[in-house]
Amino acid sequence: QVQLVESGGGLVQAGGSLRLSCAASGRTFRSYDMGWLRQAPGKEREFVAAISWSGDSTYYVDSVKGRFTISRDNAKNTVYLQMNSLKPEDTAVYYCAADPRKLAVEVRPKMGYDYWGQGTQVTVSS
Repeated sequence: QVQLVESGGGLVQAGGSLRLSCAASGRTFRSYDMGWLRQAPGKEREFVAAISWSGDSTYYVDSVKGRFTISRDNAKNTVYLQMNSLKPEDTAVYYCAADPRKLAVEVRPKMGYDYWGQGTQVTVSS
């Protein structure tokens, strides 16, 4: 089992940047596929980005491609989401997620994750 704690959210103007971090507990972090999802007010939770356990593969929802970058540092048990050129529609609670199943990153939007953090609020003002 892994426990996840997100940080780095906040209020930013449109066009600005934020970097979210997710600290994971446990020695098995490096064996977990990781991802970021978000939930805007009144909407369902949606997939944002995925990264494989090795960090070799990544996958993004179309709306963030070219603006967001997911990465991980297995030595620090941390996964990141660098968000650039932020838009008001990126406003949401962002959740870090982990899964011990090693799946192709392209199937993560459908297959989901087993473990979740508590979330961090990102607000983008226009």
